[in-house]
Amino acid sequence: MRKTYSRNGFMQSGGIALTALLLSAPVWGAKSNDATISTTLTVQNATGAIGATGIVFNGQASLTNIGNGTLSGTIPLTPTGSNLVGSFVITLSAADKINMNVSVPTSALAGGALTGSATVTGGTGIYAGATGSFPTLTGSASVGVTSTLSITGAGTITTGGAVGPTPPAITDILDAASNPGDIAQGSIFVIKGTTLSASGYTPFSFPLPTTSGGVKITFTSQAGGAGTDAYLVYLYNVSGVNQLAAIVPSTLPVGNYNVTVTSNGTTSAASTVKVVARKLALVTADSTGSGMAVVQNFVSQTQLDIGRLTTFTAGGLTFSPSKPGQTLILWGTGLGKVSGADNTASPGVDFLAQGVNIKVIVGGVSITPLYAGRAPGLAGADQINFTLPANIPTGCTVPLQVSVDGVLSPATFIAIAPNASATACVQPGFTTQQLSQYDQGASYTVGAFSLSQISETLPQVGTVKLNTASGQFLRYTGLQLAGLAQYQAQVSTSGACTVIHAVSGSSQTTVTGNLTGLDAGNITLNGPAASSISNLLFAQDKFNNYSLALATEGLPIGGGTGTIVAGTYALAGAGGKDVGKFNASVTVGSPLTITGGLPAIVNRGAGLTLNWTGGNTSDIVQIVGSSSTITGTVSDSWVFICTTTAGAKTFTVPASILTQLPVSTLTAGVANGFLEVISGVTATFTAPLTAGGNIDAGAFIGLVGIGALPAYQ
Repeated sequence: MRKTYSRNGFMQSGGIALTALLLSAPVWGAKSNDATISTTLTVQNATGAIGATGIVFNGQASLTNIGNGTLSGTIPLTPTGSNLVGSFVITLSAADKINMNVSVPTSALAGGALTGSATVTGGTGIYAGATGSFPTLTGSASVGVTSTLSITGAGTITTGGAVGPTPPAITDILDAASNPGDIAQGSIFVIKGTTLSASGYTPFSFPLPTTSGGVKITFTSQAGGAGTDAYLVYLYNVSGVNQLAAIVPSTLPVGNYNVTVTSNGTTSAASTVKVVARKLALVTADSTGSGMAVVQNFVSQTQLDIGRLTTFTAGGLTFSPSKPGQTLILWGTGLGKVSGADNTASPGVDFLAQGVNIKVIVGGVSITPLYAGRAPGLAGADQINFTLPANIPTGCTVPLQVSVDGVLSPATFIAIAPNASATACVQPGFTTQQLSQYDQGASYTVGAFSLSQISETLPQVGTVKLNTASGQFLRYTGLQLAGLAQYQAQVSTSGACTVIHAVSGSSQTTVTGNLTGLDAGNITLNGPAASSISNLLFAQDKFNNYSLALATEGLPIGGGTGTIVAGTYALAGAGGKDVGKFNASVTVGSPLTITGGLPAIVNRGAGLTLNWTGGNTSDIVQIVGSSSTITGTVSDSWVFICTTTAGAKTFTVPASILTQLPVSTLTAGVANGFLEVISGVTATFTAPLTAGGNIDAGAFIGLVGIGALPAYQ
């Protein structure tokens, strides 16, 4: 039978079209001729950490009429006059960068609104010698263990030299299943851009070509030498979306490459990418790379169900949640190179037999697969067969990742029913009818707000208390249910752990699904008299995230207004475009007492057991830790999140989770590690929707806890 690839790059096999993500990607390096360009700079929630020279920020930046990219730089804590002047670089492409000095008042880092300015001081590529200014930048900032910076403002940039037309243009290079960054030998990848190919959709069958209609993708080593063309999977240029899918030849050595696309007799400017030996990316049903993983549940020799929240039949296919003791097939790409041809149907290659250490981690339980390798009959696609143990954690958002020689795939989730006879997974706060409606494509709206106070000790600063308040109204689907974990703690599977990979200061990001924020208008917060929180207005960004700049106690530069103390807090929403007027309240208690405190050193191979007293039996407890390596302005972090209840009195973070974190490196003599234990209660509320009806669920949670900066060894 002739086999063709679907748009994500995966072939249709076994009655299931493996739908991978079509990521929205930044338009980097958009260019114009030598001219003065009117533009608006926007930096939204760049994150920072206190370092030896100041606060090092990394995040995403956009410049209208120019393009999108990443921002990195440092704001010193030593003022120049009444201002703090930081040096920043906006990277639009490997060649094109803009340098600028950003000036903000010293008081801005105390939290809340700020007004500043920026001056362009040159750059690289077409911005070498560039000049320009942004006279007025407005936004907000906060300082703590994790700092944030948001600014926006209009200005002009004058380029330093003329650049001719560069069609086609590459805007991003992605693996075919999850996210930007490195791509693996023998894997399927996607290039997005403009004028990459003629209009229409052209999939290819075996043998896959290296060129079609004058279109080809070429990898040229940055060390020099001849180029190598990739095997084309499809050409796609429909409704303004232009992308190509292809397979990296297994014979292409690992290393750094310049990638070009040739189309219509012209060749694009080079975009850089790193080719690695292995980088597994899992296919997800919502095409984000972080939603529900695409798995097939083995029912019988003639029936493979597609993983979902409930059991049903649609379009001639059968669906069901996974069951304890059941064998599953997981789909992805990037397990590694093969010795045979990459452009023909694979006979199957088991990487386990080659000595590759592959573990499937489900709900914190490490499982050795039965098979992990190239999918027979396909090219570039990998399948992993594994059996769930009988005691596997169950629920609708059980975390799932795969470790390949100690490197984790991005975090996803699957639904696991409580037993072999159950027809649906079970998740507190959700009815079986709701779960069934999710499976039929329904979207739901929730409101989730939180207050938190974390007490910890910072090097060269002392003990600080970080007080925060934030929230959002969201619309989501069942395929994105785990993405709500950061908003609704009851969505997380109790007793389970997840590891997340996050890279700041680069193009790689970690997403949590396509959750849509809703506008609820002005929202204010009131608290007990001792909190000094009285009618404080939340800031609202363009994604309808709500945040409040509360005090950071213990830092020399001070903090915002209000602190979290024990007592009752109330939200009051005035109503907006999507959500009407509402009220909510929650009572905040005291933090747990950790027996012996938090450790200064975490032995990753031994597991981490924490014991505590205090709290109510049903209080939510989250244990969060991270270890990072920092190269220049790029922070590469691995974060674990474990969820339990206060009544458990103890929790052990297993070695299978901790060993996924790297050994802590040192920055200015301080280990780049973090650990916190937070607990609290969740109060429910409702709110009307302007389109009719009410939100499906509302949660207001108050969290208190302690943190530390241990070394992970």
